[in-house]
Amino acid sequence: MTDWGGDSRVGSRGRAETWDGEARRRRAFATVGGSSTFGAALTRRLRAWVIVDTGPGRLLPWLPVAFGLGIAIYFAAEREPAWWAAVGLTLVCSSVAILARRRPIAFPLALAAAAVAAGFAVATLNTVRVAHPVLVRTAANVTIAGFVEVREERERTDRIVVRALSFEGARPEQKIERVRVSVRKGTAPPVGSYVSFRARLNPPLEPLRPGGYDFARDLYFHGIGATGFALGAIQIARPPAEPSLWLRYAATVQGIRDAIDARIRAALPGDKGAIASALVTGKRDAITAAVNDAMYVSSLAHVLSISGYHMAVVAGVVFFVLRALLALSPALASGRPIKKWSAAGALVAAAAYLILSGAEVATQRAFIMTAIVLIGVMADRAALTLRTLAIAALAVMLFAPQSVVHPSFQMSFAATLALIAAYERGLPWMAKADTSWSARAALWGGREIFALVLVSLVAGLATTPYAAYHFHRLAPYGVIANLFAMPIVSAWIMPAGLLALVAMPFGLDGLLWWLMGEGIGWMIIIAQFVAGLPGAVGRMAAFGVGPLLLGTGGLVLLGLLKTPLRWTGALVVIAAGIWAIRAPLPDVLISSDAQAVAVRGADGRLSVSRSGRDGFAVREWLAADGDERKPDDATLARGFRCDASGCIAKLPDGRLVAQVLAADAFVEDCRKAAVVVTAREAPPKCEALIVDRNVSRAQGAIALRRNGDQWDWTAARPKGHDRPWARTLAAPVETPAPSAARPQPRDATPRTEDMEPGD
Repeated sequence: MTDWGGDSRVGSRGRAETWDGEARRRRAFATVGGSSTFGAALTRRLRAWVIVDTGPGRLLPWLPVAFGLGIAIYFAAEREPAWWAAVGLTLVCSSVAILARRRPIAFPLALAAAAVAAGFAVATLNTVRVAHPVLVRTAANVTIAGFVEVREERERTDRIVVRALSFEGARPEQKIERVRVSVRKGTAPPVGSYVSFRARLNPPLEPLRPGGYDFARDLYFHGIGATGFALGAIQIARPPAEPSLWLRYAATVQGIRDAIDARIRAALPGDKGAIASALVTGKRDAITAAVNDAMYVSSLAHVLSISGYHMAVVAGVVFFVLRALLALSPALASGRPIKKWSAAGALVAAAAYLILSGAEVATQRAFIMTAIVLIGVMADRAALTLRTLAIAALAVMLFAPQSVVHPSFQMSFAATLALIAAYERGLPWMAKADTSWSARAALWGGREIFALVLVSLVAGLATTPYAAYHFHRLAPYGVIANLFAMPIVSAWIMPAGLLALVAMPFGLDGLLWWLMGEGIGWMIIIAQFVAGLPGAVGRMAAFGVGPLLLGTGGLVLLGLLKTPLRWTGALVVIAAGIWAIRAPLPDVLISSDAQAVAVRGADGRLSVSRSGRDGFAVREWLAADGDERKPDDATLARGFRCDASGCIAKLPDGRLVAQVLAADAFVEDCRKAAVVVTAREAPPKCEALIVDRNVSRAQGAIALRRNGDQWDWTAARPKGHDRPWARTLAAPVETPAPSAARPQPRDATPRTEDMEPGD
């Protein structure tokens, strides 16, 4: 059988079959492209390249690509697939792949189809596994009693996740198992506490615009069925039953994290302490908005989310220190595998760091990747290769398939793939050029600087499509910021933090925290300096998932192909960029509650009218439009003329968009306007295109684009769309339209950081 896995250690018969399969494969490709008399040089060259890129060991990295594609197809489905259909399709495709294992062309194609089906099935079964109720209507006054499972400290408020044992005051069909609520700053009870409180709960936040990030989907896979805020004081009571073993473990870990966090904050007040705690304990929510924005603009935000880089630094420092200490003994250095011992110690340290930092999905992914590398060292295998990356990606997708649609996963593996490919094809020459002592001395420093610049450039370019898609931002000076900041993080900040943790039980950590804070201070200065440079904020208007998938395909071709065929990936990436830039922008945007309306004027910019005070949707609209203005910018309302009954705005073609606030405005606006938007229920006879509370409630946020005399209608939740995290309501909600005087508050709305870009 053809050795698609690349393992050459087989018996004589297996080896003969391998070479026989290789010959069959070459003969099969020789028939592709015409008869043997065609003889075109280009065809022969292309055929040779295809043979190399499909040779032994070259197809394994493509399996996670196909597996991830299957997961992406699952999330693109309009309705929830039947688990038995997904499993059945996987079994059929796998059977076909087994039957075709001796066919050189059919086998990889059948194997790819089986991997796609397997990814689809794993995602479907995972949703069945985590299934739980989700709130579909606002519950104004609910009494909740349960155990606190998560506590988060934020800049202005705190946030807790409660597993509800008692849920009273809502409709019987809406008994939510886990809720996330905001509480007043400093009042969040510790993890493991049994609490009772009243709360106003809302359905999890759905996309704020069609194609926007789905926070409800993210919360669903965290087991959270509602978000909101606590009303009044939170009472800590005696639990009716003993907490579970997992909750006791979580409370113990959280207690350790809180103690370390308190010690860090005592030694380092302000943003220095907040960032130090983020690097050590994973608590990054207390960083001020100004510093957080500077970190994002300068492309240093990946430092704040514990992922691949941090795990690699921790494991690397521990590995280096242990190996250096063991090498002090000549007997151990010459007679024992101290390299493997050091790798085992680094693996233990990485596991401890995983637990201490909260074990979020990004950190779990980083640990899996680091563990595979360290186990490879212990097994005398190459530490970091495309095969290692493929195994890590498959492991992450098996345990958390929902991470595929998260920016953290996408940016992390894109950067890692680009770096491995660049190293395998671009950096080895640096080590092989001249190994003499004088040459190494002359190159020292310059080679490291060049490598750092190259790493920053390659990783930055690889993650650009995902940053543009999810955050609508580009970082023109990201290479500069990373060039000056990352050596400080690697050689100063992280080692000082690790030493401080070791010294903490002995009470000798104060100086080390101070040293760590000084390094963080320099990093903040660099971030703010780069963020203040002219043109530092590169803005990108929103585009669809099509250009993102095409760009991902181009990146995969560049990273996985070995022959010059890989440069076709560059052409694909360029095509994806052109497609993204040319993506059409909406003419009208309407929020999911119909309280905010944005209309594109003749100058190409959005004008916004909103009857409520919640500016989160407006902020997302402006970012997705590549607009630098803030929700409170006075210029946003210039395109609207308003009175007590409503507002009107003019489209470039002269047609009107009306926002109706009072019922008496319907008669005139329905007659004169092309589009009427209202948070009320519109009358049945209206000549305009109507978006009222029933429409917005059923379909969520809506985007309209003029197409001649017609409107192209795009909804965040189209008709027929029904997923576990976005259920279709059976009937419209009969609730009064909210007024401007009494805005509808909700849970501390997700921030950009909640999507943690990672590295």
